[in-house]
Amino acid sequence: MAELAGLDDPKARAVNERHGDDHGVNLGSLRALAKRLKTQQDLARQLWETGDTAARLLALLICRPKAFARDELNAMLREARAPKVHDWLVNYVVKKNPHAEELRLAWSADPDPVIASAGWALTTERVAKKPAGLDLAGLLDVIEAEMKDAPARLQWAMNHCLAQIGITHAEHRARAIDIGERLEVLKDYPTSPGCTSPFAPTWINEIVRRQ
Repeated sequence: MAELAGLDDPKARAVNERHGDDHGVNLGSLRALAKRLKTQQDLARQLWETGDTAARLLALLICRPKAFARDELNAMLREARAPKVHDWLVNYVVKKNPHAEELRLAWSADPDPVIASAGWALTTERVAKKPAGLDLAGLLDVIEAEMKDAPARLQWAMNHCLAQIGITHAEHRARAIDIGERLEVLKDYPTSPGCTSPFAPTWINEIVRRQ
């Protein structure tokens, strides 16, 4: 904890806080520290328990993703209010855990939009890698009905799923693009030069063109 406190940079903290993340540790420094510590599940759990955002990010880098129980991950997600912690928990830990599919189903139906967004992130992963058994047309129905008015984090996750369906599944591409064009979600999102817009029709067409 002392070492993390020593890495805290006020400028980085100011930038992170604009995105809802209350820490000031450069992520490169955090990854270097994790590389030195290597995998330590007990230390990861202790770091998580501090409640400190930088400590939790470090915990997610040094933990053993498959070692967490389903209920433990569920509790961790509900505690993870900083967007970066939420994001890393889902992408670095839950996706590699044997309970990922159970959690995907439970979280997708959760009334808390932040929890539901984690369910959608896991669904997007399945759309890309293990689509067998998913009702893609049904997912598009839900996105079409709910994405426009969804809170920001949930909307972002649904939009990513929409784009992924359009990119990976040619038979649903025209409908995915049509939904994106009609809903206009993230159409005016500021995009840096060289980056792909998160507006689904643009995103789908650009990735398909590159493939």
